[in-house]
Amino acid sequence: MAKPIVAIVGRPNVGKSTLFNKLIGERRSIVEDTPGVTRDRIYGETEWRNKKLVIIDTGGIEPKTDDIILKQMRFQAEVAIDTADVIIFMCDVRTGLTADDRDIAIMLQKSGKPIVPCINKCDSVGAPPLEFYEFYELGFEQEPIAVSSIHGSGSGDLLDAVLDAIPDWEDTEEDDDSIKVAVIGKPNAGKSSIINKFIGKERLIVSNIAGTTRDAVDTQLENEYGKFTFIDTAGIRRSSKINDKIEKYSVLRAHMAVERADVCMIMIDAATGITEQDEKIAGIAHEAGKASIIVVNKWDSIEKDNKTVNAYNDKIRTALSYMPYAPIVYVSALTGQRINTLYEHITYVHNQAMTRISTGMLNDVLSDAMMKAQPPSDKGKRLKIYYMTQISVAPPTFVIFCNDAELFHFSYQRYIENCLRQTFGFKGTPIKLIIRMKGEEV
Repeated sequence: MAKPIVAIVGRPNVGKSTLFNKLIGERRSIVEDTPGVTRDRIYGETEWRNKKLVIIDTGGIEPKTDDIILKQMRFQAEVAIDTADVIIFMCDVRTGLTADDRDIAIMLQKSGKPIVPCINKCDSVGAPPLEFYEFYELGFEQEPIAVSSIHGSGSGDLLDAVLDAIPDWEDTEEDDDSIKVAVIGKPNAGKSSIINKFIGKERLIVSNIAGTTRDAVDTQLENEYGKFTFIDTAGIRRSSKINDKIEKYSVLRAHMAVERADVCMIMIDAATGITEQDEKIAGIAHEAGKASIIVVNKWDSIEKDNKTVNAYNDKIRTALSYMPYAPIVYVSALTGQRINTLYEHITYVHNQAMTRISTGMLNDVLSDAMMKAQPPSDKGKRLKIYYMTQISVAPPTFVIFCNDAELFHFSYQRYIENCLRQTFGFKGTPIKLIIRMKGEEV
């Protein structure tokens, strides 16, 4: 199912980011200090009534300003509004209804999108303050909702209103059975060129000017390998380099393309080699739990000997040490070298990410692993592992029940993960282990 997009907009300092953090606060990585993992907080995901939503945080809108930064913030908000399925319009009850609020309301009404007015800083228990009721003057179809972004009160009513405002929810179901592949990487790594080579025609603009591809563009094709939807994305630059106002939201769209994808092709330019920015881009796919392939493009431009591939492999594996599961493929979008092998890799890693293992087989592997390496102990107390079960795929996610989660050190989790990979493969996909104490809910 496609995840509806919800943008939070409003004047500066009304509490948008606080609400954003409150709404997505339960989404946490299993390992917070994983190298290469992105910490971009411009968008996140939340779940309400068993529905998943993508939430966009935006800079404050100043409708009438000559300040360059505020103009860019306004532009970003406008792009978010254009992207969103539903808009949360946040105002501040303490400052009351302002002229800027009225101007923003007019802009939102012109967008034609469903609007949910949200009046923040209603912190007192019970009925909202009298100032709350003046926001009815904005004239939205949806009545204003009183919230406190700091305390979280009213957020449930807000999300109920958001879900009710999404038109034809069931129509967001994606019924095509193609494998969705996000092509991500730095500018000029050859993302558009490789898709053009796939489809055999100049469907996408190819240019040496960084930033040509502004939006995620879908290209569908079917061949003897299966059905595929390729999502070409704008090149992701270092944040400090993103000065162009349009590019700021190109990064957001690249993040969202990864969220939509089943498989990520991480494009690396062979001429420049693996860089710190490549590490961060790969981290986006890794953190999202996506099956991934590392594609080294422009391999035809490199002078090679019998040590070149091994040297490149070593550099990539060292830089991307957090994703040793991803296969590395050397290609040339220009000459077509090894392009067709990518179809096989895409299908293979997708199937690996969708693999389910029976609880019986998992616990056989777990018992064997514990016999070979005894679980750790601390201060005379030893870790006892009771059993393991798989709860989901894409990525394969396992819950392990034990007597004390604090004793289950990360090194032993990594050992169990390696045992799973040695037995079942899982090549090309991350694995998630969730540690629970016996009796806890999954």
